[in-house]
Amino acid sequence: MGFAAAAAAEEYLSGIQWQRPPVVDPGKTDDAPPSDAVVLFDGTNLDAWKNGENWEVRDGVAYSGKGQIVSKEVFGDCQVHIEWSAPLPVKGSGQGRGNSGVFLMGRYEIQVLDSYDNETYYDGQAGAIYKQTPPQVNAMRKPGQWNTYDIIWTAPRFAEDGSLESPAYITALHNGVVILNHFQLKGDTPYNRPPEYRQHAAEGPLALQDHGNPVRFRNIWVRPLKPAQGEQQRPPYIRDGDKETPVE
Repeated sequence: MGFAAAAAAEEYLSGIQWQRPPVVDPGKTDDAPPSDAVVLFDGTNLDAWKNGENWEVRDGVAYSGKGQIVSKEVFGDCQVHIEWSAPLPVKGSGQGRGNSGVFLMGRYEIQVLDSYDNETYYDGQAGAIYKQTPPQVNAMRKPGQWNTYDIIWTAPRFAEDGSLESPAYITALHNGVVILNHFQLKGDTPYNRPPEYRQHAAEGPLALQDHGNPVRFRNIWVRPLKPAQGEQQRPPYIRDGDKETPVE
């Protein structure tokens, strides 16, 4: 008992003065946009998107149309929520069945595809980082049912000379199931060449692909992510009553 009491008297302090974290209303349900989210589609219109006039909005749902749509707002590190549904009746196979894509910063694709009982190359199925890695598991719901992607995106960083300082990372959940866990991207996600990083702005748009398949989308929102803010006011130390011992 005496040892436990003595140990409890010592306290480690980081020496960082932290700012109070901002208060965010998380919404009534987990899929509802939090109070600090940028809502890109709430079922009413596609005014937040370039080329949105060429996609149809009906009964709260956006249907892929002519050409991709690109968000007017741009984002760096962010949380993305998007819901999508593969079409019924089922038509086609492989890459020709419910094909679309969500492009982070307009160039890094997480694949949208009807991968329910539909074989294709694994780094091109639903949840894949296109041509870089398959998802860890296939968590698809049946065609006609709604799928959800919840994505945590860490944008790449570039030096002034254009060289890569740190790559992009993505964590993604498909219908609540982790399918990508802090995956390090090798670069962009083209079809016809190896991935590579090319310097671009620190923030970029979200884009939804038109691949000629009638994929449906709803409830799209993005939260810009910022780290907790604090200032190192002194080196870390152990405090025991009035005694302070620096941590080497």
